[in-house]
Amino acid sequence: MIGRIVGTLVEKTPPELLVDVAGIGYEISASMTTIYDLPQVGGQVTLFTHFLVKEDSHTLYGFINKNERALFRVLIKVNGIGPKMALAVLSSMSSEELITNVQESDVDALTRIPGVGKKTAERLIIELRDKLGQAAKNDLFSTPTVLRQVQADPRQEAEAALISLGYKPQEAAKAIAGVPMDSANSEDVIKAALKGMLRK
Repeated sequence: MIGRIVGTLVEKTPPELLVDVAGIGYEISASMTTIYDLPQVGGQVTLFTHFLVKEDSHTLYGFINKNERALFRVLIKVNGIGPKMALAVLSSMSSEELITNVQESDVDALTRIPGVGKKTAERLIIELRDKLGQAAKNDLFSTPTVLRQVQADPRQEAEAALISLGYKPQEAAKAIAGVPMDSANSEDVIKAALKGMLRK
């Protein structure tokens, strides 16, 4: 596994980069968020990488920081979201904006991403809430503000708990949506959601 690349930026033709490391040129795919933060050609770069091996290709993806790489790894595990779409998502908004849009179920914001329709946006919200929460618990996000954003939402934690109890993601999301917004913690949200489901 190639986890980091440090070298000279030789070419920058979005979304592709060529980085020279001790005479070896590495072709790297990157999001526009990362590319915007890179120096001019000839400058020194440090990229955190993800090496993806398929039957017909070996592709190296590069990211400006570990948070973006962690989100990429979460995104490509979502049903129907491949590496190309994951880069499109990360190119369209920052890590913090993506997390906020998922937590706030902002379908409109996500559908502004090229190639993301309403159904894909809804699937991203449903699947990412649980995956982002698990990523935070496993310390995959190193920036404290991002960790706080992911962990601070009791509704997200409650939804993940319902899914772990065996409810389908759609059922859990619908149940949580019916709980008053002023519920103080995840335990209260879970209890209220379960009561609401039992009354139906």
